[in-house]
Amino acid sequence: MKHQQLRFAGAIFAAVSMLWGTPAIAQQWPSKAVRIVVPFGAGGGTDIQGRLLAQKFQASMGQNFLVDNRSGAAGLIGAELVAKAPGDGSNILFTTASLAVNITLYSKRMTFDPYTDLVPVSWVSSVPLVLVVHPSVPVKNVRELVALAKRTGKMNAAHNGSGTTSHLSIEMLKLFGGVNVTPIPYKGGGPAIVAQISGETDFTFATALAAQPFIKTGKVKALAVTTAKRSAAFPDLPTMNSIYPEFESDNWYAMFLSKGTSKDIVAKLNAEIIKALKAPDLNDFIRKEGGEPVGSTPEELTAYFKREGEKYAKVIKAAKVVGD
Repeated sequence: MKHQQLRFAGAIFAAVSMLWGTPAIAQQWPSKAVRIVVPFGAGGGTDIQGRLLAQKFQASMGQNFLVDNRSGAAGLIGAELVAKAPGDGSNILFTTASLAVNITLYSKRMTFDPYTDLVPVSWVSSVPLVLVVHPSVPVKNVRELVALAKRTGKMNAAHNGSGTTSHLSIEMLKLFGGVNVTPIPYKGGGPAIVAQISGETDFTFATALAAQPFIKTGKVKALAVTTAKRSAAFPDLPTMNSIYPEFESDNWYAMFLSKGTSKDIVAKLNAEIIKALKAPDLNDFIRKEGGEPVGSTPEELTAYFKREGEKYAKVIKAAKVVGD
């Protein structure tokens, strides 16, 4: 009888220890160095934001946060690394809207499910694309551009590569505006904007940072931004969804953790992201990129990520877009 009582007491103690142990582990996190995987090369907007966040986390939590650039396969190599890592908070994915695009565009290559194998933590920032036209194109707004495209049937548009948000924005304009435009691929945003200002193409959806200097010098005319709300960097420009209600293309940045990570660690990292976004240097960098700091709950990012995946799936399938 005593042995049974002892076993019973031991079972209760173990159960209580497990209940108490989970938040205790979360409070101790991070107990070792944490890797922030950036699935793109060094020096770009994702990399710099990731490094600034790493500095904030390190200063706040007293542990090393190391940025690891794992570029390739349109961001899938880095995303897969985190998706298949242990759910102990030691690996963070800092990625972009490309992840939502890749779910459909590269579905045959995917070895993980972004919806179930990654845990959304927080939306970090929102960066618009800007619809710009060459000065020789005789239009003053989006409606005039669409009317001209319908009338001539010969317009073309530069984009940053197959399946990029720049490319899919052109496809959205074709679908929602009912126009026949020829998309011209370039190897990145730099070559695309160069082609635009040289007159090789009629218009493009350029990243905010790439477009800014050429808008100021008059080498391109800006017509609209693609984000849901007007951009603080381009306050005079209307949004595309004010003309076509379903037209929204946001070059967002967000953080994810590996499947199985405890809710306490997710909550702690989320709080650290929100705090970091208030820091002047990170805030200023995002705004200089033409974007805006956001910050969200894990639940808000989960819902938004799903909507983004569904939205791009419709565009990719309707336009029959094929990845490189």
